[in-house]
Amino acid sequence: MPDIIAELKAETDLDPKDWEAFRRIGHRMLDDMIDHLRDRRTEPVWRPLPDATRETLRAPLDPAPCPLATIYDQFREQILPYGTGNTHPRFMGWVHGGGTPVGMLAEMLAAGLNANLGGRDHAPVEVERQVIRWAAEAFGLPATAGGLLVTGSSMANFMAVLMARTAALGADCRRDGLRDVRLTAYASASAHRCVPDALDMAGIGSAALRLIPTNNDFAMDQSALAAAIAADRQQGAKPFMVIGTAGSVDIGAFDDLPAIADLCAAEDLWFHVDGAFGALAALAPGLRHLVRGMDRARSIAFDFHKWAQVPYDAGCILVRDQADQLATFASSAAYLRPGARGLAANAPWPCDLGPDLSRGFRALKVWFTLQAFGADRLGAVAQQSCTIARHLAERIRAEPELELLAPVPLNIVCFRYRGTDPDNLNAELAADLQEAGIAAPSTTVIGGALAIRAAFVNHRSRIEDADILVEAVLAAGRRRSGRQGDHGRKVEP
Repeated sequence: MPDIIAELKAETDLDPKDWEAFRRIGHRMLDDMIDHLRDRRTEPVWRPLPDATRETLRAPLDPAPCPLATIYDQFREQILPYGTGNTHPRFMGWVHGGGTPVGMLAEMLAAGLNANLGGRDHAPVEVERQVIRWAAEAFGLPATAGGLLVTGSSMANFMAVLMARTAALGADCRRDGLRDVRLTAYASASAHRCVPDALDMAGIGSAALRLIPTNNDFAMDQSALAAAIAADRQQGAKPFMVIGTAGSVDIGAFDDLPAIADLCAAEDLWFHVDGAFGALAALAPGLRHLVRGMDRARSIAFDFHKWAQVPYDAGCILVRDQADQLATFASSAAYLRPGARGLAANAPWPCDLGPDLSRGFRALKVWFTLQAFGADRLGAVAQQSCTIARHLAERIRAEPELELLAPVPLNIVCFRYRGTDPDNLNAELAADLQEAGIAAPSTTVIGGALAIRAAFVNHRSRIEDADILVEAVLAAGRRRSGRQGDHGRKVEP
């Protein structure tokens, strides 16, 4: 008994001893982060992490406690200045949303509540269900629809593959696996890398994914798709799903979703849409035609943390009929058995709809964002991104030293600076701009040529940011090529 009493006297209470002192430093943190977001445009987009700082962040954990103020000073000096840069209006490299102060506050509230969204009967579960209903209604799905908030579209696409597999083989495949069935799936050659990864993780194998060539619009060739399905059936395989792309990662292209929906209905295949960011074109009247046919999908993957500007992470899987989720993910463990009343009521629980038992309250920041700004305003952000991209494309066409490498159907512009050894030159130019903190484009390959890729996703981006990018590329390109700054002279590569 004395040993137990001694253990109980140990320092285990982790709440502050001085709540008022804690309040003061908490207010300081909040004020500093609000200032950081307010002033972001005036700062470099990105800063390289100094070697000394990197080494400090690799130090082993000291077992002794450290004052909160000291830890916060380390954050301000070693972490805050060296983020990815996607909160800045000239972060253009990857399809990252910019986040909002509203979302930041919602994250704080969710952390204070510390809710586990795996299950049980509590308000946070109802908030997530409401967000899912809002999304399903926005995309035109029926009242039977369900869904779940996940880390991102990679997880959402993986879950869609699992649901399509279960629908094709029956619920016994959860126990017995694929047996001797050879499943095949189909997606555009421009599909995101997470699509073959999803088949890999599902145990089907990435080789089961047929990458269908694209047409002149960078959309999946429908004739080639139909031929591939027919060939696989003839060879004894079992085609089971087609993944349509709504906004390809390289240029923002859209597959012909109505045609894919027709084919899937005729062939009895699961129609899934990877709409990581492009699905949210449904919120913009001027873009909505691009996602026509998406409402016929059996599942849709997309991210609130991209065009909807919710802080990371906030991906989503929507499914036309929640019964497909239950058939794929629900289990009957005794400790997860729902009840008719009390805290164990309110079935089905989110853990019956996806693979995670422990889940954070992602839904709160989505719930705040959708209500604080409204679907129309978020749709306007998507429309503005595309307007800026068109302006950038026009600037590129007007500059003899620059070359547009792909169509601009949405918000992504792929181009390069003309010159000797253009692949290496443009890779260096992209890095030059990043390291200078002027802009952060990325690179990709279009038709065998390395391109500078500018993706406009951030709600803070303006026309002037596209102009700054053009001028910076021209200046850096001339410097590396030894050219003079004569805009009117045709410069040959």
